[in-house]
Amino acid sequence: MSPPKKITVLLAEDHAIVRQGLCALLNADGYFVIVGEARTGREAVEMAKRHKPDVILMDIAMPVLNGLAATQQILAADPAARVIVLSAHSDDEYIQRMCKAGVAGFLEKQTSAEILTKAIREVAGGRVFFSPSITKRLRDVQDGTRGRDGLIKASSVRLTARESEVLQLVAEGSANK
Repeated sequence: MSPPKKITVLLAEDHAIVRQGLCALLNADGYFVIVGEARTGREAVEMAKRHKPDVILMDIAMPVLNGLAATQQILAADPAARVIVLSAHSDDEYIQRMCKAGVAGFLEKQTSAEILTKAIREVAGGRVFFSPSITKRLRDVQDGTRGRDGLIKASSVRLTARESEVLQLVAEGSANK
């Protein structure tokens, strides 16, 4: 039986120390081959075309061309490309914009090495992968309990009759007793 095919990865990250750390982590795993290291979004687009990696690990905040624009260009040129966002920016607007662009995953930079490698394997296998906290937030938005701003919608909060009565009394200036 032949050994499993290694997953090729393109790193798009402007911070050298983060790129070096990711390279060390992925090379130590043994199942990944780093085919390129892009320092700008423009380099990421060019390297993605040239190397056709299994997975592109993309930061959002990069010089020359940000991660969103780079992802859009990569996916326009190759709709089968698989992009995972790895970013410190994980507010709902970033997540929604990157999802609309067509990313296959989104991880926060605070994620563990174990989750990162699992995400790369899942995405390389044709699935999507979002960090658990992002998955929960996406579900909240989809089920309507949270708005685009991430706050719980008033319409999704249900009070009991007694809670409504207490709230009304407090609003009228009654004491806590």
